[in-house]
Amino acid sequence: MTDCPITITCAPCCWGVDDVTNPNLPHWEKVLDEAAAAGFGGLELGPYGYMPLKNNVVADALAARNLSIVAGTIFDDLVSPANKETLLRQTREICGFITALPKPKSHTGQRFDAPYLTVMDWGHDERDYAAGHSDRAPRLTLDDWRGMMNNIRAISEVARDEFGVRAVIHPHAGGYIEFADELAQLVQDIDGDVAGLCLDTGHMAYSGMDPVAGLRTYWDRLDYIHFKDIDPAVYARVMGERIRFFDACAAGVMCPIGRGSIDYTAVYGLLSEMAYGGYITIEQERDPRNGASVLDDLAASRAFLSSVGFV
Repeated sequence: MTDCPITITCAPCCWGVDDVTNPNLPHWEKVLDEAAAAGFGGLELGPYGYMPLKNNVVADALAARNLSIVAGTIFDDLVSPANKETLLRQTREICGFITALPKPKSHTGQRFDAPYLTVMDWGHDERDYAAGHSDRAPRLTLDDWRGMMNNIRAISEVARDEFGVRAVIHPHAGGYIEFADELAQLVQDIDGDVAGLCLDTGHMAYSGMDPVAGLRTYWDRLDYIHFKDIDPAVYARVMGERIRFFDACAAGVMCPIGRGSIDYTAVYGLLSEMAYGGYITIEQERDPRNGASVLDDLAASRAFLSSVGFV
């Protein structure tokens, strides 16, 4: 058992669900079936448009499997001022949807109630091909960075003020909030009463950061956590290629937790020391055509986490 109350959940990306236009995605009810079969009590909504935004349909499907939705996701271009209205429409539709579903349980030590709105920048070829390479990834101009911060504030304030949903910003490999300098600037520019952080152990490691050090550094802003692991041999290979981030995932750079390079014993020690309470979501991003091993991989991840102290 952990020294602090934690619920381990999963996300549709464990089934390769990242791009809703991908013709190989599994049906959303198959994801719910297998999440329940793997013993999870909850999962994320997944990318905008994957699950139908029909409260009664999804609520009934969740209830039948004893699941809850712990977070919705905006995974889109946060940089462009012209995308602001689209982002706010997604915010209202997603937050309206997830808050109409049965509420996930709260935990002692949990700063903000779930469900959360996880906010990630995506959709820029020049950064996608530079994922993991801080030295060669182009950075935004000051004006473009300010525009992205304005979009994030607008999303977060609508989520907070209209729906009571906590927005959590997720640095993501291949987006314009990925590397240590960008994360440091983000927390300076976005006040803690506007949005928190969702830090992802795998994305931090992929981008050259130490996950344990990152979790400790930004502890005061950390509201929600994602877990994944990195296969060091595949990582070394893809870092030598010009490759998109999700193509690296399709090549197997993300592996079951415990089989990669991230020190989860140290992660557990930190979370216990700091008395983290709340949700941790396992994400093993993959190609949806490689879905046959999902249940085995999730079982392996859960078993390993249990072995180091997590429930």
